[in-house]
Parts: sequence; structure tokens; C-alpha cells
Amino acid sequence: MLDTHVLLWAAAGDARLTAQARDLLLDPAHDLCFSAASIWEVAIKRALDRPDFRTDPGVLRGGLLANGYAEVPVDGRHCLPLATMPAHHGDPFDRLLIAQAQVEGMVFVTADRRLAAYGGALRMI
Repeated sequence: MLDTHVLLWAAAGDARLTAQARDLLLDPAHDLCFSAASIWEVAIKRALDRPDFRTDPGVLRGGLLANGYAEVPVDGRHCLPLATMPAHHGDPFDRLLIAQAQVEGMVFVTADRRLAAYGGALRMI
């Protein structure tokens, strides 16, 4: 499962997406997925007029699906770990994404070093 910023960088061809990360995303051996929470995050932060969230969430979602990414819905099981999750990171979207990846047994791909404090299967790019 890819962190929201990784999805945005990949969609925009952003230079912050390293060659190693591009190789990871293009490797057919990996099943790429994104959380519905990432689309929610983009929609909310775009509505707040954040300059780093200018992407249209509908266009982002459509592009991800068209490129073979699987969408993972959010359900109650994903929210339960949030009750006891330490506050290593203040962004509620990141915390939900971490919890969702852990519940689903997925590797979480991110460039946010602060998220390593949560442990689990993280791949730092």
C-alpha cells in the first residue's frame, strides 16, 4: 500500500520519487494498491487549498485504477488500532493508512521517516 504522497509523486512524475521508488512501482512482481483514505485525504486537503494537494481526487483515483492499482476500502477493522496507537505522528490520515496496512498484512511504502516509529512492514523510499 502506497502512502498518499507517494501516489501524488508517482501521478505527477515528481522528482522526489527516486529511481529506486520508480523501479519498485514499475516492477510487475508487486501488486500496487492505495487506500480509499488517500483519496479522502486529497479531497479534504485540496478543499483546504493546500498547495501540495492541488490534484483532483477523482482524476487521481481514475488514473490509479486505469494503471492497475487496486483500491482498498476502509472499514471498521482498520480503525480499531487507532484507539491504542501511539501518537508518533500527528496526521490522522497517515495513522489510518499505517493501521490499515498492518491490519491487511501489507507493506506500507512511504518516504516519511517519522512513520518508521510505528513498526510493521514499512518500505522507506
